[in-house]
Amino acid sequence: MTQTNAAGNYAVVNGLTMYYEIHGAGFPLVLIHGGGSDMYVTFGRVLHLLAQNHQVIAVDLQAHGRTPDRGVPTSFEQDADDVAALLKSIGIGQADVMGFSNGGNTAMQLAIRHPQLVHKIVIASSFYKRNGFIPGFWDFMPNASLDNMPQPLKDAFLAINNDQAALETMHARDRDRMLAFEDWSDDAIRSITMPALVIAGDKDVITPEHSLELYRTLPNAQLCILPAGHGDYIGEVEETAGGNYPAITIIEEFLTGAKA
Repeated sequence: MTQTNAAGNYAVVNGLTMYYEIHGAGFPLVLIHGGGSDMYVTFGRVLHLLAQNHQVIAVDLQAHGRTPDRGVPTSFEQDADDVAALLKSIGIGQADVMGFSNGGNTAMQLAIRHPQLVHKIVIASSFYKRNGFIPGFWDFMPNASLDNMPQPLKDAFLAINNDQAALETMHARDRDRMLAFEDWSDDAIRSITMPALVIAGDKDVITPEHSLELYRTLPNAQLCILPAGHGDYIGEVEETAGGNYPAITIIEEFLTGAKA
């Protein structure tokens, strides 16, 4: 791929005006952010590193970041269809895909529903069964509100979209999607046959046992559990240590086949 200007772009896909950016050159790598986030909240500290060896295509999903809501509930399946339509609209026939947290769920659905588009997949801190979360997660979710949404996520949204109603819409879409979530079958996960890397922290909101279960169910997978919390290892905006993200080396070796 040739070098592409990183200026923001919009594409109309499935009735959604989706914002995306393209950085760097090389084989395409799609970045899918987590819930309550946007491309920079999740990947802002490492995007430039990934763009050294890849043509990075970063997206903002429905109601997140610079992409508006389209007036209907979100689902991981619909988000995956939106990303697939975007890739087709900009002429990308196949790409590596990395999704973090809820973005990992979207990445898995992209691989399930549009396998011809996915070359390799990185599933970071994601789940496919409700019991994959740490104790207490589902007790909290029905009462989730903007009051207990992490302040860095609220600040990031309002910095680029100074609209309190839009922030509330984003939060409600993500909460309601989680509340409606039903376990995915092992057969669905087994249909993800392309090379996969399952990566998470040992103090993540996803239990190490669930990451291990996901790894064992995928037909062609590698597993990496790092001494980290949710997103620490890729510099997600709430991470405060900063500066050293060893997961990027591991992800690069998986994507490129390079040896340490």
